[in-house]
Amino acid sequence: MLIDGKKVADQIKQEIAEEVNRIVAAGGKRPHLAAILVGHDGGSETYVGHKVKACEQCGFTSTLIRFEDDCTEAQLLESIASLNNDPDVDGFIVQLPLPAHIDEQRVIEAIDPRKDVDGFHPVNVGRMSIGLPCFVSATPAGIMQLLERYEIPTKGKRCVILGRSNIVGKPMATLMMQKHQPGDATVTVVHSHSNDIPAICREADILIAAMGRPGTVTADMVKDGATVIDVGTTRVPDPSRKSGFRLSGDVDFAAVEPKCSFITPVPGGVGPMTIVSLMRNTLLAAKGAVYPKN
Repeated sequence: MLIDGKKVADQIKQEIAEEVNRIVAAGGKRPHLAAILVGHDGGSETYVGHKVKACEQCGFTSTLIRFEDDCTEAQLLESIASLNNDPDVDGFIVQLPLPAHIDEQRVIEAIDPRKDVDGFHPVNVGRMSIGLPCFVSATPAGIMQLLERYEIPTKGKRCVILGRSNIVGKPMATLMMQKHQPGDATVTVVHSHSNDIPAICREADILIAAMGRPGTVTADMVKDGATVIDVGTTRVPDPSRKSGFRLSGDVDFAAVEPKCSFITPVPGGVGPMTIVSLMRNTLLAAKGAVYPKN
């Protein structure tokens, strides 16, 4: 069965919009999400555009702060400090990647964890790892929503994650092994130094591909009846498209799909869920549901 991330994301945005309407009708404040964009990277421009549109659909206030590529680290940190101290801003993100002359980790750590709706700050990562309330990184949170809403069993299942990034692989492993549903899985993380990756993948009831290498997962790596979640979104040249490129996942979809119980397409699978998870985190921040407001 095809996992329709766009359909689920639209449902969640509708649920969020209805809750925002209730909050505003009761005299409350609209949630406010701000985004900082440095430079003019095509992918980042697209992602931020989608996020602004999602804010409109959810009834949020949104603010976009732009800097040129030659923005200094000090300027960026000053803007972050201003957002940290702005009581009207409930949450904000700094769109990654950043230019090479800016220390991404220093920028992430400068964000107030209570407004870190991307879930990248070490405080939120640490709280997630021990099961405390936190903002969960948007892509893993979106995947958990898909597993839950499609009622895909995870308890006691073998989950193999391809990739160990701080944004997807590591938090995904943490969430899948925790004592909740979805979760309670037996988790293996494979990476560039793992031996016999195809054999490990063939043991997976749930295979999550997050390596950023188009077509890496082939049919011989997937056992019959598995659930396959494709996180990859790599731009590959395609002269037949007006844009000159298309998005390709980490999974050879045409070959793998017939073997699966469930599979996400690219695009239209995990991508829309990433953005809607950011909206859910912003709503939680506005309500003080993770970190109580002073």
